[in-house]
Amino acid sequence: MLQAATATSTEQFSRALGMRLADALIRKLGQAPNACWLFCSPAQGMAEMLGGIHDALGTSNIVGCTTDGEISSDGLSSGSVVLGGIASDQVEFTTAVARDLSRRQAAAGADLAAQLAPGTRYVQVFSDGLTGDGCALLAGMASELGDQIPIAGGTAGDSGRFEQTWQFFGSQVLTDAAVAIGFSGDFYLGTGIRSGWTPIGLPKKVTRASGSTLFELNGEPALRVFERFLGRHAAKLPSIGVEYPLGLLGQWGDVGEQDYFLLRATMSVNREDGSITFAGEVPEGAMVSLTCGDTASILEAAQKAAQLALADLGGRSPAVIFCYSCMARKIVLGRRTLEEIERIRTVIGPEVPILGFYSYGEYCRIRCGSPSYLHNETATVSVIGV
Repeated sequence: MLQAATATSTEQFSRALGMRLADALIRKLGQAPNACWLFCSPAQGMAEMLGGIHDALGTSNIVGCTTDGEISSDGLSSGSVVLGGIASDQVEFTTAVARDLSRRQAAAGADLAAQLAPGTRYVQVFSDGLTGDGCALLAGMASELGDQIPIAGGTAGDSGRFEQTWQFFGSQVLTDAAVAIGFSGDFYLGTGIRSGWTPIGLPKKVTRASGSTLFELNGEPALRVFERFLGRHAAKLPSIGVEYPLGLLGQWGDVGEQDYFLLRATMSVNREDGSITFAGEVPEGAMVSLTCGDTASILEAAQKAAQLALADLGGRSPAVIFCYSCMARKIVLGRRTLEEIERIRTVIGPEVPILGFYSYGEYCRIRCGSPSYLHNETATVSVIGV
């Protein structure tokens, strides 16, 4: 048995609201959940609300983070809170936390993995979207878990303000942290990802970079290359950059899928040294291309991700959908963002509960058996089946 449900509210955050959300979730499940996910906009009263949820549910298996938009069975919401839960007698959960993420990225990942149960078969992780290096975090986790344990989730947001994000662990509200939840026991997993962006123009070589900061393309300041490409729109950098992410090509971004490659979204620009900082690592020496997408291709990609996840499930009955999608997709889709969620649900089943958020970066494997990566501008779908 595995049951899932979500409860949503746009009320002011408070301890009383947390207790009401917990009660609503218990009613929908018919029992107390074994594990819970909390996604919300950053707002006053988060700690009190989480305390109310924790006390009312009677479990410390609570993880989550602040977001750029919340996804639930009620659809898409902003400035809201979503509490999701799973009740099951065949799946066990363990949670983990790593603090001071900015000072020990890979070590934090190793710490997270070491706290999970030995039989863990699937992990979801939520990390600080501003202080964390998702690539290093995954490398640290893989050093303990190996490459074959699928990892999904996303990096926390703060409603597009890019000031500070928060992570939730039990009854604690943290920042500069990563939290994880491990699944073990008897269940099936299907995953799918797609972006909808395609390369344009000639490939360029990263001639100077450090971590997620790109200094030069073909020996020229990166910002100058972007400005030439964007023309009159260049003044809108870095915000306009999310519509034209950098694609990693060949051995640096070719992940074995004909119509998918790794993307990197712009986070900030330095007009003095001409550098651009992205939401993920840009390796020096890599071949890259600017990319573009439109509403139609982005929505089709979400639908494809859902189809891949359902196929990966191998005919098993889907019990819950986790969707972690990029805030850049939300920017491009605008008022049509809800269609992304609706397309995913139409493919997998409109009656299947869905839970997730719009993130500053997404974690997921490319396909069954592949390592997990940090993605940008990508829709990731994970389906738990029984």
